[in-house]
Amino acid sequence: MTSAGGASANLRETALRSAHEALGATLVDFAGWLMPLRYSGEKAEHTAVREKAGLFDLSHMGEVRVTGPQAAGVLDHAMVGFLSKVAVGRARYTMITDEDGGVLDDLIVYRLADDDYLVVPNAANAATVLAALQERAQGFDARVEDRSADTALIALQGPAAVDILAPLTDADLSEIKYYAGYRHTVAGQPVLLARTGYTGEDGFELFIEPASAAPAVWDALLKAGEPHGLVPAGLSARDTLRLEAGMPLYGQELTRDLTPFDAGLGRVVKFEKGDFVGRAALERAAERSADRSGGRRLIGLSARGRRPIRKDMPLLRDGEQVGTLTSGAPSPTQGTPIAMAYVDADLDTAAGEFAVDVRGRTEPVDVVELPFYKRER
Repeated sequence: MTSAGGASANLRETALRSAHEALGATLVDFAGWLMPLRYSGEKAEHTAVREKAGLFDLSHMGEVRVTGPQAAGVLDHAMVGFLSKVAVGRARYTMITDEDGGVLDDLIVYRLADDDYLVVPNAANAATVLAALQERAQGFDARVEDRSADTALIALQGPAAVDILAPLTDADLSEIKYYAGYRHTVAGQPVLLARTGYTGEDGFELFIEPASAAPAVWDALLKAGEPHGLVPAGLSARDTLRLEAGMPLYGQELTRDLTPFDAGLGRVVKFEKGDFVGRAALERAAERSADRSGGRRLIGLSARGRRPIRKDMPLLRDGEQVGTLTSGAPSPTQGTPIAMAYVDADLDTAAGEFAVDVRGRTEPVDVVELPFYKRER
């Protein structure tokens, strides 16, 4: 961890670093980037996103363009989703796996034109995804280009997002549906304006090229959002928001050792499209998942007490370990600690008493349905 004034020379910086420093952010090393962990405090930032709005710098995420006559074919071959079926202007949550079905990354793909896609991997996996796409594109009439260094990404999330953004854009926001992205302007700057999100709230993502234009857009959004209670929000609040929304985090709920079916996300695997990398292994994983004859299952946990339950703590049933927590934190919205954990797919979670081993002390928990939080629509 590093303060705003003590950045490591080896860390990459977003175009908004100076803006974060001016706002008093605590900056940390995240996936090789110098990123804001918090500003005023994670609980206040989390609550603002749930009740009003928060503004996030997500410029550490990767941006990879796949273009050309066979761009759709590349992505159908390289990923588990049926990306050639995505309409222009729409987006799809999907995954890229290895031949054994293990998840290399979960990501979002936007179709900008018939022969033009934007792939957005997680920061820690951007190089892995880029290399895999370049290798899997061989033999196709398509180009894979890394645009990460030239692109900034800002996310505006929360119930007030539409009211804040509307005066600044030429877009009719009612026409931008969930999981869509179109070319528009915000604060006079051309952007790809998307509506996906990772907080469980409504909101928008602004992909900005060149990245140097991002500070002006950031400042305009903060100014427009001031009457609506908008606050800048860091990685810590983003993590508790996505946890409440039951959304997986790569490196925790998703890894190379897990398939999409283990994570309860088998729906993103589209066998009907034909052959693709990892298909045979994923067919076997689908069969195991269907009859619960093997594999794992992701469950939600809600603590009965106040003591925090965290990643890597053992999950017990009647005193015997049956799993390990993948994510855990106090929930600002629920007011109690929550967590996710993997258990064997055939484990009967309706039987027995569950608890988490917190450094030798057992903390009782209840198994609950995911997500922990779902906004009213």
